[in-house]
Amino acid sequence: MEMLIGVIFLVGLIFVILIKTAVVVPQRNEFVVERLGKYRTTLDAGFHILIPFLDKVAYKRSLKEEPIDIGAQTCITADNVTLEVDGVLYLQVVNSRQSAYGIMDYHFAAAQLAQTSLRSAIGKINLDNTFEARETLNQQVVDALDEAAQNWGVKVLRYEIKDIEPPRTVLEAMEKQMKAEREKRAEIAKSEGQRQSMINRADGEKAEAIALSEGEKMKRINEADGRAQEILKVAEATAEGIRKVAEALSLPGGHDAANLEVAKKYLDEFGKLAKENNTMILPGNLTDVSAMVATAMSTLEHSKKGGYPVPPSVG
Repeated sequence: MEMLIGVIFLVGLIFVILIKTAVVVPQRNEFVVERLGKYRTTLDAGFHILIPFLDKVAYKRSLKEEPIDIGAQTCITADNVTLEVDGVLYLQVVNSRQSAYGIMDYHFAAAQLAQTSLRSAIGKINLDNTFEARETLNQQVVDALDEAAQNWGVKVLRYEIKDIEPPRTVLEAMEKQMKAEREKRAEIAKSEGQRQSMINRADGEKAEAIALSEGEKMKRINEADGRAQEILKVAEATAEGIRKVAEALSLPGGHDAANLEVAKKYLDEFGKLAKENNTMILPGNLTDVSAMVATAMSTLEHSKKGGYPVPPSVG
């Protein structure tokens, strides 16, 4: 019985020793081993045997990228507006020994430094620029953390701002500002449309007026050309008639024919006056007609004596 108990005790002791000495490190992990309270080595992934009661795994570190939630904090902008800002920090252990002995808690330290760095960065810009400068703010936090985390064995990969919440009054003012800005852009667009419409109408009226004036100009030119052609034709016809009369007068008998034509015209016109008026004033001497004819004949005779040929009388 005592032997059985001894065997069980021995088996249990061996089991405890195996638990204390056999260590399996998972992939992408590292274990920091201490011997009698002093750093001995860092175990990477795989199976390892430790010296029982002397070596122990003091720290376990994951080499994977770790997200750390940064709680909402109050920040004040350069124009004294209070904001509630939260974010997410991504970091990775690159040196397990430094992460174990360089700082007490690198998660807590990184979160606190991220908050203070963000407050400092936001305090340098105005509210209007805060929403547009997210990338700049994120990079400023990463730069500040990465510089400090070099002694922690930690690499800060990136920082992302999740939410920026200004006070309710500021949100209402921003909403009014955006509404006013939208209305302003709408009015500007409307006025630009009206302006362009007026310009288009003016251009159309201008083109129409030019076309009408050009048409009127061409009409007047054509009419003037027509009148000029008409006057020219009349003048040419008149000149041709005068020329033919002159030629006729120069022929034999032309003098008597002209005398007869003048007398005939005189009598015709005198007859028209008698028809158109009930009351007619007659000349004192009705022989005036013959006198007029005699005068015309005398003129023709004088022309004949002057060397102009007299046309032959009509037989």
